[in-house]
Amino acid sequence: MPTTEQFNLHCPGFKAAGISCGIKKTGRPDLALILSDVPAVVAGVFTTNKVKAAPVIVDMARVKKGKAMGVIVNSGNANACTGKDGMKAALKMTGAVESALGFAEGEILVASTGVIGVPLPVEKAEAGVGPLVGALSYGGFNDALGAIMTTDAFPKAALASGRIGGKTITITGLAKGAGMICPNMATMLAFFTTDAVIGKAALSRALKDVVDRTFNSIIVDNDTSTNDTVLIFANGVSSGAEIKAGTPGYRAFCKLLFQAASRLAHLIVKDGEGATRFIEIAVRGAMSAPQARMAARTIAESYLVKTAFFGGDPNWGRIMAALGRAGIKMNEEKVNIIFNGVPVVRRGLDTGKEVEAAHAIKVKDVAVGIELGMGKADATVWTSDLSHEYVRINSAYRT
Repeated sequence: MPTTEQFNLHCPGFKAAGISCGIKKTGRPDLALILSDVPAVVAGVFTTNKVKAAPVIVDMARVKKGKAMGVIVNSGNANACTGKDGMKAALKMTGAVESALGFAEGEILVASTGVIGVPLPVEKAEAGVGPLVGALSYGGFNDALGAIMTTDAFPKAALASGRIGGKTITITGLAKGAGMICPNMATMLAFFTTDAVIGKAALSRALKDVVDRTFNSIIVDNDTSTNDTVLIFANGVSSGAEIKAGTPGYRAFCKLLFQAASRLAHLIVKDGEGATRFIEIAVRGAMSAPQARMAARTIAESYLVKTAFFGGDPNWGRIMAALGRAGIKMNEEKVNIIFNGVPVVRRGLDTGKEVEAAHAIKVKDVAVGIELGMGKADATVWTSDLSHEYVRINSAYRT
């Protein structure tokens, strides 16, 4: 059975490092590098926001080549809405690493996260590349993880491993994100490394499928960022047979990747800025998969629903109202709603179990089940509550 671990991070054939180069005023780590020992197959998924940060534009072009050596990442500055100078800064960051390691132009990718609209002090990043390269080690993933965080309250990592084709395959994931989380990619960065032998087409397909079921199924505040990036590097050092789409090995690989990605996605929601509850919205019995997903998303995006859960109020009327405006086929007389195992609505009517439900949801993890009784399609979305602390954090983010 595959296992996942948050700590003891490693991945065969990959080194990592994280340092402080002075981008953050606090002096905290703000520059990271993840590097493969050999050229790696690469795939990526990026923000759907029409306003894209310079690093996103660079990476979208470079991943088309299908191979890369690694990625340099800075936190504390998004390098978004920074014009031609921002693009030059992104290329200077990749160029500094490529020059230091003797790589060809285009072999290093780049990612940034932080405040939008502020010029990136790229000279600090360039000066930090020497120490960053010098700090590279096979055990450096935790340092890299610390350097990509912004408003994160805690680090987010996952490690999954399992036997595929007679070889032990490892997938390691690092992520950052707490706010601006919406299922069109979120204000998040995620980087996966694996020693699997897999081609670009199969890797891209696997990543897209897993992202749809994990990072695109989480909501904190329904804001889509300018910098969202998920990258996966597969260096093939396991020396196993190539994993091809449609095979048992491919399905096993996707299962491992899903384990790692879902772990990271859940941690992002649990770290939702000011969040006090992790909420699973599971819709069952919809007419179609898109309708099930729309129903779950509409509920998860509702500020009234989110604030009710913050207060521990089992106000199922807000969920029913959200379903009614979700644009799906439904009949309220068929709807059942369950809060952490307590049925609060049966066939569209109150069950009289408000006291039991109120007690049941005053915990950190809340499971909301909605049975529509219209078909066989299901969808699950994860979200957080909305607290006073969220307002405080985001009202003073720049200052």
